Amino acid sequence: MFRFVFAAALLVATVAAGPLDRVHSHQNPEAHAQIVSYENVLQDDGHYNWQYETSNGIAAHESGLGAHSANGAFSYTGPDGVQYRVVYVADENGFQPQAAHLPTPPPTPEHVFKTLEQIRANPPKDQKDFSLEALDATIARLRQH
Repeated sequence: MFRFVFAAALLVATVAAGPLDRVHSHQNPEAHAQIVSYENVLQDDGHYNWQYETSNGIAAHESGLGAHSANGAFSYTGPDGVQYRVVYVADENGFQPQAAHLPTPPPTPEHVFKTLEQIRANPPKDQKDFSLEALDATIARLRQH
């Protein structure tokens, strides 16, 4: 008797849940997105570019010189229904995204600039890899924020 009741309960639960595909598609409609355009070009000199777009509104593109630098952008619709777009550069300074929705760093305190300027005026003589150009680039980057 217990087996019959357990089997009946299992059958009722399975029928009530419905097909698994239907359950998952209601939970994640993005699972059925398809690529609507795609391009990938690699040139002999190492330059490349690629782009794609999906049926659910995701788009991305990038161009660059392999392992040296890249410029690109991607966009998507967030869970809040807002279209987000990120533009980026990736180079010797790392990945540098820019977008209205990304947090920005607080302003650099003036005492940091004074310290960097003191280092610039009196560069360390015992550091072989010290670079005034790199220090100047750092100061310029910090002044932008």
